Amino acid sequence: MAISHPSEPIPDEQTPKDACGVFGVWAPGEDVAKLTYYGLYALQHRGQEAAGIAVSDFRNVIVYKDLGLVAQVFDESTLASLSGSLAIGHTRYSTTGSCTYENAQPSFKQIHGGQGSIALGHNGNLTNTAELARDAGAKDDMGATTDSDLITSLLAANPDLSLEEAAVGVLPRLRGAFSLVFMDEQTLYAARDRNGVRPLVLGRLERGWVVAGETAALDIVGASFVREVEPGELLAIDSNGVRSRTWAEAEPKGCVFEYVYLARPDTTIAGRGVHATRVELGRRLAREAPSPGADLVIPVPESGGPAAIGYAEESGIPYGEGLVKNRYVGRTFIQPSDTIRQLGIRLKLNPVKEILRGKRLVVVDDTIVRGNTQRALVRMLREAGAAEVHIRISSPPVKWPCFYGIDFATKAELIASAATVEEICGHLGADSLAYVSLEGLVAATTIPGDRLCRACFDGAYPIELPAAEQLGKHLLEGMNGGDPGPDHLLEGYGAADALTRP
Repeated sequence: MAISHPSEPIPDEQTPKDACGVFGVWAPGEDVAKLTYYGLYALQHRGQEAAGIAVSDFRNVIVYKDLGLVAQVFDESTLASLSGSLAIGHTRYSTTGSCTYENAQPSFKQIHGGQGSIALGHNGNLTNTAELARDAGAKDDMGATTDSDLITSLLAANPDLSLEEAAVGVLPRLRGAFSLVFMDEQTLYAARDRNGVRPLVLGRLERGWVVAGETAALDIVGASFVREVEPGELLAIDSNGVRSRTWAEAEPKGCVFEYVYLARPDTTIAGRGVHATRVELGRRLAREAPSPGADLVIPVPESGGPAAIGYAEESGIPYGEGLVKNRYVGRTFIQPSDTIRQLGIRLKLNPVKEILRGKRLVVVDDTIVRGNTQRALVRMLREAGAAEVHIRISSPPVKWPCFYGIDFATKAELIASAATVEEICGHLGADSLAYVSLEGLVAATTIPGDRLCRACFDGAYPIELPAAEQLGKHLLEGMNGGDPGPDHLLEGYGAADALTRP
């Protein structure tokens, strides 16, 4: 297979993006808005397009949200105005619906009949969105453009039921991946899909309770880890404590990509530390794909760090920091000038020439999506004087898109979906390329393979997918006759509306 080499400068890699970060707190007497703010800060990596907080004082629910990073959306005066006893928060990457203010979360609905209100935050992606939208449309002209807003509308549709009872009726109708935090004026709720695709945990404060998408968010607010929210479980937290209801039999299929890329390294999922898993991946990669004669193991900061440590420990090859990352380069909507575009990834990474010059390098990274970043990186390392560049990837080849809450490239854009390892190596210009095996990845997690979703690596989707025309980032916008907006044209978002079933 021939892989095209564009004559213009190679664009930056589209990295996978998770759907969202979710956080909730029930703690009368505490500054719940600030606790939520710091919880969202810990989850910023899971969503950088928008952020929002909903707060209740047991009488009214107030929602404040906007586009931007957590620190851009909230300041001291805004947080001071959000006083209450319970709150939820959300950081967003758009996997359904455009990147607009209206689609920022928490989503908010008045319960039909004036019986209160609901605010909701969602991490994941539904697969039966079109079916649910048709049902909801008959009852409510909601104009929804996200599956999260759709869930909120369904919960608000029956004023004769408490929110808890409404949730018990709605949750079994949802298909796909969802870790939810939601609230009314009195109660904080948390729910997880029957497969537990996305993580969700419960923590304890001295005077309250916390739910969060990762254990790292518990740490930052001083909450102790209690347990995971179980797949198929609904929690309700109020003045009576924590109540648990099982709304579906658990069929665990946790996302293995959380261990590879999505979760923070200081997070624990299903009892397994993410950092420890990534170090073990590096050790297994060294055994499966040794690099005899290499002088130095270097990580691609910061994604390849733990695996590079494991690779160096197992192989006996010295570890070094040969690349420096500019930690202040975040998400930006400012397009680079032609001059800056020519510099490619140097805005984010720069080589330490005296460390690299004349060395035979093992370069460890966690994934290859399109291969654009790695190709530019190999060229940069050679220009810095590296004698050889051997690329080692601490995950198997990503060949299939995700429909459960990661904003991936399309299947056609995934370089490994149609190219062999040798062809990809030639495209990158590396001296060698190797990936860890899927068996090695599963073993590193210490979780049985049949309890993991591995679809992006093996194409075996554990949750049934609808027809191709019922999938897509802008599905609801099309159903509502709206304009999907310009963000489907942006390189960085991935044309999720062009995804096709494998």
